[in-house]
Amino acid sequence: MEVSLTGPLRSAAGDAASIEIQARSIRELLRELVEQYPEMDRYLDQGIAVSINGTIYRDDGDVQIPSDAEVVLLPRIQGG
Repeated sequence: MEVSLTGPLRSAAGDAASIEIQARSIRELLRELVEQYPEMDRYLDQGIAVSINGTIYRDDGDVQIPSDAEVVLLPRIQGG
């Protein structure tokens, strides 16, 4: 599946706007993401939200990702 990256996540993937990852769930997606792009680990520690077809998930690793889904990774915005 094609996964779109936003903001600082692009720099961790060599400035790519999107990447190809094979995953059936959010948990698999994040695991594969770090395996292919080790610099992503620091963003995972800070928190990443995953948008699947416009619905944003946080800390929902078991959510299944349809094969034809639009997937976007978003860094969490720190509030204050």
